[in-house]
Amino acid sequence: MPDTDITKESSSDLSDDEPLVFELPFKTLPDRLDKVLASLLPEHSRSRLQSWIEGGHVTVNGAQARVRQMVGPADRIEVREQVAPEQQAFSPEPVDFDVIAQSPDWIVVNKPAGLVTHPGAGNWSGTLLNGLLYRYPELATVPRAGIVHRLDKDTSGLLVVARHEKSQTHLVRQLQDRSVKRQYVALVHGWVNAPGTVDQPIGRDPRVPVRMTTERPIAAREAVTHFSPERIGVTPENQPVTQLVCQLQTGRTHQIRVHMASICHPLVADVLYGGKLVAGAMRQMLHAQALAFDDFSSGERVSFQAPVPDDFERVVEHLVWQS
Repeated sequence: MPDTDITKESSSDLSDDEPLVFELPFKTLPDRLDKVLASLLPEHSRSRLQSWIEGGHVTVNGAQARVRQMVGPADRIEVREQVAPEQQAFSPEPVDFDVIAQSPDWIVVNKPAGLVTHPGAGNWSGTLLNGLLYRYPELATVPRAGIVHRLDKDTSGLLVVARHEKSQTHLVRQLQDRSVKRQYVALVHGWVNAPGTVDQPIGRDPRVPVRMTTERPIAAREAVTHFSPERIGVTPENQPVTQLVCQLQTGRTHQIRVHMASICHPLVADVLYGGKLVAGAMRQMLHAQALAFDDFSSGERVSFQAPVPDDFERVVEHLVWQS
């Protein structure tokens, strides 16, 4: 590891565009670059330093560095510090999404499939929240930019965003007392011949951390989903499929996906929960088609609908419907 008398240019003497510079003394023992940097910059994690090296933000003797590169006596290391991804989480960014209605109190968004709702691990930028801050700068003063509920990345459809804290509290209370109507349309494998309700707690799957489950879940929470078949049909391969309307009584992560899989009717193309890619479907066939809540200012009930997006409609058109 490098000796303590390494020459370092003070970052206070550098502009934002200039690198930190380290000159290793002659008595430095050779070691891997990422290990050396971890000792020189202990305020940063080793994985973050490795990402800087891989991203071309570190040079050794003027040449772009490699993570496992060996460095030693008299080597000159230059590091351009990068903003941590999580520090950009609440930065305004131009993001494409449709607003179908708005008032001084709320915004109703039709989220496209593929768009993450809120920043988190692995998705610190390019989210709906970043886009909301770009389009509505005043949301910077509202917790979570006014977001009160979420949709999975690959679920399309409606969600409501509060434009000020009083409206946010009003909407959260409606979600808590279950008076917000959230209705989804889904395509599931198999034929569902009658309406029903799945009332099973949901929690993290102890075997697969990215999954939720109803079977021996970690930190399970109450979850209730009502469903009703609209029509049945078959795929081009003659596999049975049902178009369902699902109503959320609670709002847990992956709730409809987990509940339908738990009764052996996983969503079409939801490979995480046992669904299959059929009829051109490339993401779980789930769309939040209807939303209703009480308006903050008037107290009146307001309702909104959004037709299924083009990719969903193309799958529907490829199926052969029997009723």
